Parts: sequence; C-alpha cells; structure tokens
Amino acid sequence: MTAGRWQLAHGRHLDLDSKAVVVGILNVTPDSFSDGGLFDAPEAALARARRMVDEGARIIDVGGESTRPGAAAISASEEQARVLPVIEALARSGEVLISVDTYRAETARLAVAAGAHVVNDVWGLQREPDIARVAAETGAGLIIMHTGRDREKLPDVIADQFAFLEKSLEIARRNGVADERIVLDPGFGFAKETAEENLDLMARFAELHALGFPLMAGTSRKRFIGTVTGRDAADRAAGTAATSVILRLRGAHLFRVHDVAINVDALAVADAMLARETAASARKSESIFGKHDA
Repeated sequence: MTAGRWQLAHGRHLDLDSKAVVVGILNVTPDSFSDGGLFDAPEAALARARRMVDEGARIIDVGGESTRPGAAAISASEEQARVLPVIEALARSGEVLISVDTYRAETARLAVAAGAHVVNDVWGLQREPDIARVAAETGAGLIIMHTGRDREKLPDVIADQFAFLEKSLEIARRNGVADERIVLDPGFGFAKETAEENLDLMARFAELHALGFPLMAGTSRKRFIGTVTGRDAADRAAGTAATSVILRLRGAHLFRVHDVAINVDALAVADAMLARETAASARKSESIFGKHDA
C-alpha cells in the first residue's frame, strides 16, 4: 500500500503511506451538480474549508468551473476571479494543503503563485498541455485524471485507462514533470455513462497499479451511486463512503469527497483492517522462516 512521498509546490510534501488521505471538495461555483451556489461567496467558501479541515481533510481542492455534463463554459478570467481569492485566503492560514481544480495553464500558474500546492486537471493534460509545463516550472504536485469525454473510448474499461493515461504521462514527462509529483485519477463518472461501467472500474481498480503511480478516487456523490442506492446527490454520503472503503482495500491512496467526516471514519476502519492484515502476514512469514532456520 505504501506509495512514498508526493512532492508538492512551495517546498511541501505529503507521505502516502499507511493512512488514507482525504481531499475536501470546495466548489466555488453557482452550478456544480450537488453543491452549486452553496460556497461561491468567499466567506462561505472559507468557512466550508475550515470545517472540512476540522473533520480531517488534508487537502482542499478548489474549483471554479463546474465539470458536470452540460455545464456552461466560463472564461479563464471568471474562473480565476472565483478561485484565486479563496486560495490566497487559505494559503495565509497555512493550515492545509491546497489544490486547484483546473485544466487551464494560466489559472494553474496564478493559483500556485497564490499559494496552491497541487494542480488537479480533469482533462489529463490533454486540453491544455501547457499545464504540464506550469506544474514542472512551479514544482506543483500534479493530479492527472482520465476522462472519456470528447473522444471514442476503447470497449475495455482498463484498456481505455491505460491508453489515455499513458498519453497524459508522456505529456507530463516531455514537459519535465518528475514522477514523484504525479498522482493518477481514473475519473469515475467522467464519460463512464452507466453504473455498470463505474462498478467494473471499481472491481478492476487494482490493475491500475501497473502504471506505477499513487491513485486518487473521486466517486463522491456520483450518479452511479445514486443508481445503486436510489438516493439523490445530496444524500449519497454513505454510498460514497462505501466506495471509499472498497477502493482503499484495492489500493487507492487519496479520496476526493464532499462529505469529509463520514469518509474519514470509514477510511480509518479500512486502514485499521489493512494494518492488521499486514501484521498477520508478517507474523506468518516470520513463523515460516523461523521453522526453516530451525
């Protein structure tokens, strides 16, 4: 389960080891799918961020443009006007690591200058490849997400992950992004149109370790959880926590969620179980080798 040290901007790092890392979602948008308009005022956004930190979030991911299907596009300047004041205020507090959820190179550059430590690109560097150069030049951590939007996918869910993410990794390396700054996200819900496709991705999640990078899971409140549970988006916290546990047991390291407290608790149980399994395995190995030594 150990993934090592994730290097971030401003001389920071995060050890991805025996404890799952919860990333709190902070949408400063009027139209995100489950919390649009709730935190688009800076004061409300900061209060929400502080609550998520108190509940156990290690990173706050600030996004200024909705990524839900059919959302209206906004300009770069509008996105920046939404996210930069919040990032600056969070950075002044110094209490949490900050991620910016953007595919725009200039927004990423300004966000890191404002205090962000991580760039989270839902287009996997393939919308604006210059965002990889920005990450390399600023030393930011980089989350590269898989998406099936605006292209024809391969029929096998894992084959499509590898095809897309290997292209993204080539862009990252060509622009000088060091491997120790990269986390991959399989992009649950992003042009995975059916519950079955998302569940297949969960079931085969461990196959993604062959790519050789830490993995982030972003299932929070997604439509496939609603299909399984019958719950509306705002009532999918328990379903999300269940997916977090499943994916932790399959090797995910970071979990991007709206509902921090329930996922922190669920993942603490998963981590405790993994620790016991590791201890039991060590005892078994010690017993076997001890018998051989005798």
